Amino acid sequence: MDTIRIAILDMYNNAPNEGMRCIRQLLARGAAENGLHFQVDTFNVRAENALPDLGYDLYISSGGPGSPLASDEAWEPLYFAFIDSLLDHNRTSDQKKHLLLICHSFQLVSRHLGVGEISRRKSTSFGVLPVHLTPAGRHEPVLQGLEDPFFIVDSRDYQLTQLNEARLEELGAEVLCLEKERPHVPLERAVMAIRFTPEVFGSQFHPEADGEGMLRYMLTDERKQQVVTTYGTDKYEEMVHLLADPETIERTESVIVPTFLRRALAQLGQLTAA
Repeated sequence: MDTIRIAILDMYNNAPNEGMRCIRQLLARGAAENGLHFQVDTFNVRAENALPDLGYDLYISSGGPGSPLASDEAWEPLYFAFIDSLLDHNRTSDQKKHLLLICHSFQLVSRHLGVGEISRRKSTSFGVLPVHLTPAGRHEPVLQGLEDPFFIVDSRDYQLTQLNEARLEELGAEVLCLEKERPHVPLERAVMAIRFTPEVFGSQFHPEADGEGMLRYMLTDERKQQVVTTYGTDKYEEMVHLLADPETIERTESVIVPTFLRRALAQLGQLTAA
């Protein structure tokens, strides 16, 4: 059995989170379901300035706290140099490297590639929320099996808007889904997912979020108090209700990351079909 080498770029800067647990859980499940052995190495990008080389078969760059706007932190040029090297590799090599960008990573790469404006939201977007597919999104293989709209776990203070259509066309990138419709709000809807290249998929939301685990987490006294204090009882009860519905977050979790993995593995010659 071949070993598939996978690098997780941990962008949480040592902050407590559920994202890394969810990513590792999906990778363990993917290895078992496909009868493969995954060697998974984690690189603590922001806290340790650690980045992988291009010796891995596929990459997942996580969400994380804080601002995605330009900074003078030491890890930032290293991270973007890695992104550029992966994109350059894919332009010239037959053996492509697949990359999944989640939330904070999606914002960073969107800014780096100049596909639109990354800005701070007027208020935090938090909860289990619907997102709507674009025409391109309806044909995106990684999103096949999801309804329109489908539900996601959202937690962000920043957003991607004001798209640079010329830059998107230059990259061959496609916008796949947009945030929920808000007819009463005179603001542009944020972009929630982009197919940057045939090998690079990114989402503003958390496709790794585990419905059952997130529900268990939300039901703890500490987390309940945090959400009720910050967002109110109605928001908390809505989240618990939606997380308990297997057709919301469990459905999204079961489709996006597993399909990303299958497609990458198929291109590596480890599966007969994506």
